[in-house]
Amino acid sequence: MVSYKLTYFDGRGAGELCRQIFAAAEQKYEDNRLTDEEWEKFKAAGKTPYNQLPMLEVDGKPLAQSHAMARYLAREFGFNGKSRWEEAQVNSLADQYKDYYAEARPYLAVKLGYTEGDAEALYTSVYLPVFKKHYGFFVNALKASGSGFLVGNSLTFIDLLVAQHSADLLGREKSDLFNDVPEMKAHSEKVQSIPQIKKWIETRPASDW
Repeated sequence: MVSYKLTYFDGRGAGELCRQIFAAAEQKYEDNRLTDEEWEKFKAAGKTPYNQLPMLEVDGKPLAQSHAMARYLAREFGFNGKSRWEEAQVNSLADQYKDYYAEARPYLAVKLGYTEGDAEALYTSVYLPVFKKHYGFFVNALKASGSGFLVGNSLTFIDLLVAQHSADLLGREKSDLFNDVPEMKAHSEKVQSIPQIKKWIETRPASDW
């Protein structure tokens, strides 16, 4: 039997997507959560490929970079589409999500307390245009699939990634943010109502990020 170990901090962040894939697959794994002090020792010992987290170990073999980890697990457990074309579409949307996050980072970094700045001004000047552009792309994908999922007619890892981010936004941003994209609010609710995901969300350790 294959053994899985996910090492990350005690928060959702870049480790949450793999955790939700494990939850969707009902696959057992070791959820190794490090404190900042433990991470410094872990890093000093050279235990990660690129001196960063998260890290996935499969039968003791390390794999780094969150999207590479998610893609690997999605293929292992059947959450990367039902054909090679669907898998390509899933990967395309995942890369587009990275573009979205990179463009939104100046605002999100301030909003989440990582850097200093005027969050209100950045929300208007930076974040809203980025959100409208990229969430428009996600809406287009939903309309193209016609299933309530972003690709094809089944759950894929890009659904988990975007649904969790939407849920985070719905919990902390202005209530009218999704007024023009109600489809994405419905998508988040649909995905996070899947029994395995719902159970994980209800039982996972509390976290602000």
